[in-house]
Amino acid sequence: MKIITREFLRYKFLNSLFMGLSIGSIFIIYTPLEPSVYSAGGIILALFTLFVAKLYAKILHVSYFFKISLFVELALLFAISYFLLFEENYTSALIYYISYQATFIFGSYLVRAETLFFKKSALLTLVDVVKQKGYLAGMALSYLFYKLLEKAYHVENKNIQVYEMNLALFFVELAIIFFLMRSFKKEKDDLL
Repeated sequence: MKIITREFLRYKFLNSLFMGLSIGSIFIIYTPLEPSVYSAGGIILALFTLFVAKLYAKILHVSYFFKISLFVELALLFAISYFLLFEENYTSALIYYISYQATFIFGSYLVRAETLFFKKSALLTLVDVVKQKGYLAGMALSYLFYKLLEKAYHVENKNIQVYEMNLALFFVELAIIFFLMRSFKKEKDDLL
């Protein structure tokens, strides 16, 4: 497989936009969880991250980079979908938390893979700049979204605000998956 840089940059922008948009809502969604869940989750995260790091020699290839990136995005899509279908309850909070933890398990791997596959410093700079622009745009849009709901539509209930944000996140996540799929192209050698 090979990475199509232009499409990958669009994917990274949307991926970071998603993170900026979602940052405020996860704290509300996590409300039903008891503090011990975070401790257990942290231990599990550290153990699985260690396991993934030990696999680097086998998985630092473009095809695994694509598969793991897709897994991460599908995990988030699943969490959002579950939340939208079943709204706020303990199970949806736990599924959201586990899905985010699953994405964090591969966080270091994905950064290492980007560094490996975008060897030129100019490309790495461009990837990081695009990520920061997406994150900043997401944070700004998130702020405006919540203020618009509150001031223009008089929606002050945090749970309703977060539900509405997750409707938007669902469509952003679909766009992320679309551009992720376009970011990787099979080469002739891959088809043999």
